[in-house]
Amino acid sequence: MKTHIFSLVFFLFSVAQGLNPKCETQDQGSNLQVFHIYSPCSPFRPSKPLSWEEDVLQTQAKDQARLQYLSSLVAKKSVVPIASGRQIVQSPTYIVRASIGTPPQTLLMAMDTSNDAAWIPCTGCLGCSSTVFDNAKSTTFQSLGCQAPQCKQVQNPSCDGSGNTCIFNMTYGGSTIAANLSQDTFTLANDSVSSYTFGCLQKTTGNSVPPQGLLGLGRGPLSLLSQTQDLYQSTFSYCLPNFRSANFSGSLRLGPVGQPVRIKYTPLLKNPRRPSLYFVNLIGIRVGNKVVDIPPSAIAFNPTTGGGTIIDSGTVFTRLVEPAYVAVRDEFRRRVKVANVTSLGGFDTCYTVPIVAPTITFLFTNMNVTLPQDNLLIHSTAGSITCLAMASAPDNVNSVLNVIANMQQQNHRILFDVPNSRLGVARELCT
Repeated sequence: MKTHIFSLVFFLFSVAQGLNPKCETQDQGSNLQVFHIYSPCSPFRPSKPLSWEEDVLQTQAKDQARLQYLSSLVAKKSVVPIASGRQIVQSPTYIVRASIGTPPQTLLMAMDTSNDAAWIPCTGCLGCSSTVFDNAKSTTFQSLGCQAPQCKQVQNPSCDGSGNTCIFNMTYGGSTIAANLSQDTFTLANDSVSSYTFGCLQKTTGNSVPPQGLLGLGRGPLSLLSQTQDLYQSTFSYCLPNFRSANFSGSLRLGPVGQPVRIKYTPLLKNPRRPSLYFVNLIGIRVGNKVVDIPPSAIAFNPTTGGGTIIDSGTVFTRLVEPAYVAVRDEFRRRVKVANVTSLGGFDTCYTVPIVAPTITFLFTNMNVTLPQDNLLIHSTAGSITCLAMASAPDNVNSVLNVIANMQQQNHRILFDVPNSRLGVARELCT
């Protein structure tokens, strides 16, 4: 039986500061490279290197936009991100090389664990980037009609004039997209999936759409997991390395083969208000050896409101609803015992002297995850500023979501086992 494991290489923030990966290396077998959007291999990186402070501020602003977007998914209404004078591209953090069509055309698609359907810019798309999929050149491309069952699985479906093409419209962050529902062969490394259903973008507005498309890793009917059940059995895991590690490599494994045996699990919950998101039951937070006082309603899983806690790979810094964050922050400050607390953008607990930080432990049903300092603190390049790398959820939307983000996940193997409705976490040195 063929082993379907994708070992994926992640190039993180500090890559631009001297690491030179071989960007032209071809994907071999079931090994598929994944690039951080700021890596030297990414065409989407900033043209001028950012200062550490500007990098942090931009990341915070993107996180703010993403939090508002995720909250809008739960509320089932559109929220346009508000950014203070910055041009914010609310895109997921990682891109993957995928080939579409026959003969194959290669695109760098963004991965997003909180979305389902794939969509890519197609020839003639209004508002898309200059790199598009030329569907007319693919012999295996076909549009799906309004009677196709997949047409009922997309948001806001409608018919074109002839009735031969199913069209769908949706919001993504601060953008809107219109796409024709289509099918073609998708190839990831050497694994090909024929008749993969995706949206062929016809029109986009706003600046949130990933330039070369999006590959959804959620658990809805049109996600990669659902469309490749025979290959990967709706199972995947990833391990993100420490931002400051020497080689910045991590891995993503698709399929049950090769997943860790020694791992703790907590139930994956399904919220009917947003069934694609990966909800878990956060029941408390411990700072040092003290479980802080959080109103139960602030972290409770609530199918009626869509409230609760999700695991998300696209947000960088964990966001907690205000009562939960304030309780964690105040106990953190009390234990650090340094009077002079400063702020940096959205981080309100920063220090200009060396500190000894307590651990923070997330208490989930049947599973505790204790975060060491590398998962809690960010340091300026010169080491003169240290901040607690968490913040309160946006206060300009009625946010009910706690989001466990990718900095807090680094150097852990995060295993999504959808058939058994469980999420596993194990410490692992991802480098």
